[in-house]
Amino acid sequence: MELELDRIQLRGFQTVLETTLYHEETMEMIVPDACPDILRIVDTEASVCVRDKSADEGRVELSGTVQAIVLYLPDGESGVRCLPVKIPFRCMSDSAVIHADCSVVVSPQVQSADTRSLNPRKVLVRVNLAVGVKAYRPIADSLCCGVLEANSTGVEQMVEEQENYSVVCVQEKPFTFSDELTLSSGRPEVAQLLKTGIGLNCSESKVIGNKLIIKGTAAVRLFYRATTDQLCTAEHEMVFSQIMEVSDCGEDVTCMLEMLLGEVECTVLPSGDGRVVSVQMEVLAQAVLWEKRRFKILTDLYSTCHKVRPNSQNYNLQRLLEQGVKTQTVRETIDTATLAREVCNTYVCLSCCEQKREGNQVILSVQACVTVLYSTEDAGLQSVSRQIPVTCAMDLAEMCVCSCTCRCAGEVYAVPTAGGLEVRFGVDFHFMARAVRQMAGVCGVEMEEEDQSAGGEKPSVVLRRTERGERLWDIAKSYRTTVNDIKSANDLGEEEQMNNRLLLIPKKR
Repeated sequence: MELELDRIQLRGFQTVLETTLYHEETMEMIVPDACPDILRIVDTEASVCVRDKSADEGRVELSGTVQAIVLYLPDGESGVRCLPVKIPFRCMSDSAVIHADCSVVVSPQVQSADTRSLNPRKVLVRVNLAVGVKAYRPIADSLCCGVLEANSTGVEQMVEEQENYSVVCVQEKPFTFSDELTLSSGRPEVAQLLKTGIGLNCSESKVIGNKLIIKGTAAVRLFYRATTDQLCTAEHEMVFSQIMEVSDCGEDVTCMLEMLLGEVECTVLPSGDGRVVSVQMEVLAQAVLWEKRRFKILTDLYSTCHKVRPNSQNYNLQRLLEQGVKTQTVRETIDTATLAREVCNTYVCLSCCEQKREGNQVILSVQACVTVLYSTEDAGLQSVSRQIPVTCAMDLAEMCVCSCTCRCAGEVYAVPTAGGLEVRFGVDFHFMARAVRQMAGVCGVEMEEEDQSAGGEKPSVVLRRTERGERLWDIAKSYRTTVNDIKSANDLGEEEQMNNRLLLIPKKR
């Protein structure tokens, strides 16, 4: 006969895939008729726009466009020109653990972008991408927290209180917002916008009821050619706030956000005399909510009057150790072939964060590709790029895991120095460290119908000396009595030590 168990449902999400997809795309581009011929390529900067991400049986698939801006010097004309290029891409990851009900969170990064001139009217653009992919599958674990009608069957139960830190909600929301950037009086008017850089930052996230409130900023960096042919930059901060519907979580949660930038449209307003720029952007907010939940689980049982056979199941539990941000400051000198007179534009592309274990340390690492556009002493225009590894070490014992994403911290600085350029920037490592362990819980119990107490005379009291580390529960279970009966027979308190102690053990008859 099978005993009826009292069960609870723990609902949430299990991380079934966490990987990085590396992908390369190339595209040949004809220079539009309205643009002058290419004399020399100066720089290529690209960003990723994910249009679709889906999970199917055994596969995760992503698609979108890479939006590249190629800066070049025109043949026979002064100033810098820009050539926008949109490259479609599609990449996928096969895995047997992926199912159609999985939620997919992605964080795409451009590792490198370069352009080669095939002729004055044709270029070849190559972009290397690194796309971090996480897939979360909804789960509903059934846990046993006790035996129903335990007294009538003489069942003694060990019920332990446990906690688990896990994903309880995965949600996303697309939104658009816009603003107008007005150049200060000290900056020249815009003749042509060359490129726009956007840095998204979430400054606050909290759950109130079933609403997730997100507040943040978008740091807009414009690089433009002025009416005087001078190359200039302008910066502006756009503030946004959004409300996202969430479910199955309390208000004391940790929100991990990944903000995906979509289409960005920048337009110089004709009514602003070349000093007002309208900026509109698409954003996809991806929210993963973590929460600590406490519950009771039946870990062991026996019967004082029947023979029982419990079946057990292993459960994976996590405990939050530490979370926060570690900032690593980078200061490097980049050699240049020609003497730099003035820095025109600087930007950094970060790869997806990788990690490796060295004993009780986890080494987090990211590749930072720094590009500086600068003018030379003879008024020429050059660019230089360099890959700089950035690492962050964390003390983390075995059987512990760490999740991490990286972002640039604040502005990127570059100044001319002897023989090259000195660059300074910071990298924020947003980490979450968790301890992982397995515990066994009772998932089913078989009980024999016949009374096992019959079958001859048995002593009613046993005199026994305890061993080091032995629990009263184990003693009571081996003699099919109860912990309370042993305590009562020996006048024991709750906290008394059991080492090398002589006990009277009353047995059920």
